[in-house]
Amino acid sequence: MHKIPKVMRAAAIDRFGGPEVLSIHSIPVPDLDAREVLIAMHTAGVGVWDAEMREGRYTSGSERFPLVLGTDGAGTIVASRINVFNVGDQVYSYSFDNPKGGFYAEYVAVASEKVAPIPERLDLEHAGAIPTTGLTALQGIDDVLHVTAGETLIIHGASGGVGSLAIQFAKWRGARVLATARGEDGLAFVRHLGADLAVEARGDDIAAAARFHAPGGIDAVLGLAGGDAFERCIDTLRPGGRVAYPNGVQPVPNERPGIEITPYDAIAGIDEFERLNRAVEAAELKVPIAAAYALDHAARAHERLAEGHVRGKLVLQVR
Repeated sequence: MHKIPKVMRAAAIDRFGGPEVLSIHSIPVPDLDAREVLIAMHTAGVGVWDAEMREGRYTSGSERFPLVLGTDGAGTIVASRINVFNVGDQVYSYSFDNPKGGFYAEYVAVASEKVAPIPERLDLEHAGAIPTTGLTALQGIDDVLHVTAGETLIIHGASGGVGSLAIQFAKWRGARVLATARGEDGLAFVRHLGADLAVEARGDDIAAAARFHAPGGIDAVLGLAGGDAFERCIDTLRPGGRVAYPNGVQPVPNERPGIEITPYDAIAGIDEFERLNRAVEAAELKVPIAAAYALDHAARAHERLAEGHVRGKLVLQVR
């Protein structure tokens, strides 16, 4: 039987600012309301959205300090107010702006519909790396772009946490993937994950690569980074082509006649997690972890995040 303490350690902020404002706090373990579960965290994901929250660029108006960061992770259920889950179940979860505090903590209380059993092929560390990125990647490929077999897709900014999974989901759907990345290491990384063609986002001629890959025009673009290179990717689309990008990508792309451009947010729910679990198994998903940091070194993880060019996902090892 897991003994739940009254207080826990968490990486939190007392004010908005740079990575240096993130430090270890001792705070109460959250109580459970109806239909919530308490997870003893094993691994928490670290993403650019966490940095935006830390800096105060995203505020819901409900923030209270100390503010525990983190939108996702994996661990073991130690208390449950719903019979869908039992104590001892290994689960992963995504809950953006979680009402009772984020995932950079020893314990997190989460609404049960935003929690799911971890996929069979993944351990807790790798499952903890993908709830946000996995849902974002899969929903971009399937629900927004509706990618089908034989289509040609550009994934722009493909070496990060979302892109590294989106490549694999697109290949699983039978698409041909042109991936943009930065540096020889980034290009090799996306090729290893299954990209049919890898293009240097800053220097290579994206249009020439697209013409070679799809003489009639590219069918769809998933944009995971903003700017001129994203615009050049969109220029390669055939008439009626589709563009998707997660909210938060800046600057947003310019509108184009005859091109459908759709921003979106990842949705967490029972059905969405069931679909993700099936996709993880069917695509034989590889989850690249760029680096793992102890909870005490959460600020260092955010410093690494600020350096950019993270291939895959950064995580915190809570236990």
